[in-house]
Amino acid sequence: MAHTALTQPAPAAIPTRSAWQRVRASRGWAGFWFMLPTALILGLFLAYPLLKGIWLSFTNARIGREGVFVGLENYEWLWDDDVFWLSVFNTCLYTAVASVVKFGVGLYLALLLNKNMPFKSIIRSIVLIPFVVPTVLSAIAFWWIFDSQFSIISWSLRHLGVINGNIDFLGEPAMARACVIFANIWRGVPFIAITLLAGLQTVSPSLYEAATLDGASNWQIFSRITLPLLTPIIAVVMTFSVLFTFTDFQLIWAMTRGGPVNATHLMATLSYQRGILSGTLGEGAAIATAMVPFLLAAIGISWFGLQRRAWQSGGNDR
Repeated sequence: MAHTALTQPAPAAIPTRSAWQRVRASRGWAGFWFMLPTALILGLFLAYPLLKGIWLSFTNARIGREGVFVGLENYEWLWDDDVFWLSVFNTCLYTAVASVVKFGVGLYLALLLNKNMPFKSIIRSIVLIPFVVPTVLSAIAFWWIFDSQFSIISWSLRHLGVINGNIDFLGEPAMARACVIFANIWRGVPFIAITLLAGLQTVSPSLYEAATLDGASNWQIFSRITLPLLTPIIAVVMTFSVLFTFTDFQLIWAMTRGGPVNATHLMATLSYQRGILSGTLGEGAAIATAMVPFLLAAIGISWFGLQRRAWQSGGNDR
């Protein structure tokens, strides 16, 4: 036994690594360092302006003058402001009507473009034109189309003998609301149509062939196959559509600047008018901050909707 103990080699010493070597070998730290630049950029350009705006909403800051903390005074003032509540109504109406119509027309176009037809690629490119045109340019075009003196619609109807005088499209509140909603729908439909078309391209044709062999009708194929498989994409695209529509500014400002008599003022345009043009930064920031709960609600509805479709990711539906 003593001879065996003398000839047995000593165990190799375990090399010790420094803290820096352990950090370099850690996958978690590597991910942290890769994400750090993105986090800094997001914090600088997204989080800081948002927090700065929320802080300004609690002050009486004006352009060129530092404000002092006034608590909820700006929000209390807005609570009794009829123009603010009119802008909330206009924003909700504008978002709801435009989003529903854009989804309906966009889904129809996506289903149509998913079929085999001649010149399909060219037609798809043409559908995208309204989306690639700059917003201000399309807004000026619609402003001219709906102008009280130079409207091509009024000119055509007068020459056809339908009307005797020009129609003041943007001078009457209800008609002005309809015109700006129509312009938003015209711009937004291509985004929804092309996105849903991309989703339709991922549905396996074998599912449609099996349903057809089983004698399913077109409506049954759509409601049992197409719509369920398209639901996650619908949730995402409608979330973006609602967010873009709710925060729309350029189209409204270029066409009506919120008129007539504030009938087309959205919360974004009213915030700009009060905060920048009138110089009351605190009040404008309060209007902009009041938009945040609506936007969070839209994101929350989409997120919970996607959670209920967990079975498509391999989990159980809730």
